Amino acid sequence: MLNYKLLGRSGLRVSEICLGTMSFGQDWGFGADEATSREVLDAYREGGGNFLDTADKYHNGQTEEYVGRWMQGHRDSMVVATKYTLSMDHADPNASGNHRKNMMQSVEASLRRLNTDYIDLLWVHAYDDDTPFEETIRALDDLVRQGKVHYIGMSDCPAWIVSASNVMAELRGWTQFIGIQVEYSLLQRDAERDLIPMAQHFDLGVTAWAPLAGGVLSGKYTRGGENDSLRKSGNASKGRDSEESLRVARIVDKIADAHGVSSAQVAVAWVLQQGYGFFPIVGARKVSQIKDSLAASPLRLTEANLKELNELTAIEPGFPHDFLASDHVQEMVKGEIAGKRIKRRSR
Repeated sequence: MLNYKLLGRSGLRVSEICLGTMSFGQDWGFGADEATSREVLDAYREGGGNFLDTADKYHNGQTEEYVGRWMQGHRDSMVVATKYTLSMDHADPNASGNHRKNMMQSVEASLRRLNTDYIDLLWVHAYDDDTPFEETIRALDDLVRQGKVHYIGMSDCPAWIVSASNVMAELRGWTQFIGIQVEYSLLQRDAERDLIPMAQHFDLGVTAWAPLAGGVLSGKYTRGGENDSLRKSGNASKGRDSEESLRVARIVDKIADAHGVSSAQVAVAWVLQQGYGFFPIVGARKVSQIKDSLAASPLRLTEANLKELNELTAIEPGFPHDFLASDHVQEMVKGEIAGKRIKRRSR
């Protein structure tokens, strides 16, 4: 059974692995039908899962409808996160973006599709540089005060926008973001430069989408199956199956074999073991896939495993981080105490 953790600086209890639902629906020409989606949702709930991640845009609203029908009878026991921002009508200039008009009409439509009168967590789906962040955070506070939304978060956004929004909200007494959503896996660690340090400073939960890097870390391109043959034919994933990525995947396979678990479980466990505030979002089109991902919860990678994986895909910090960390600058900034152990203030 899954464990539960608090999401960010809130009292909201969510399962440590979140179920992503983008693969539920067939309006985009791929994905699980409703019967299969319900089986996956049932298996997730039976495994202790209570944290669902969806969006109005997924399969043009069909995914929310699937989730809404499945939840009847146990709505209050589930923590449902959905998103708004992306265009639901490309001919209408106000049917997308983070402004108040699109926010309000999107939330009302999501409530209808989900067949509920409240959303537990509303994510701003992506940064919209045409809308002032002040307008977005103020309008989100209205939704919380109306009782239509309980908590808010920010997805796919520069760190400075999230921090500026929360500082303004704190000063004005408005509702603050409790989490961020970012792409994060062994093959995509750019969030470690600014987004994750910002989240840790402000005590925001980090929900990580694509922890399997589009399936590359699941072993499907390295274990010799049908997908491996597909990759070798040049018709596999969209650039994620490079030789460098596959080299990492083979190390994940090796560690998985040593633990007697699947490669996917190692990839998900790596995200979980980055810290208390990390929540991998796993998707599944089949019951076997969600059961496999949930089995990552009790898996404990060794310190040697974590060291090998961390060093294998470590990123360059970039400016100003590498500049500030250099010995010369540290000596200039700190004088004689540079390089000596200093007891840090706790945050």
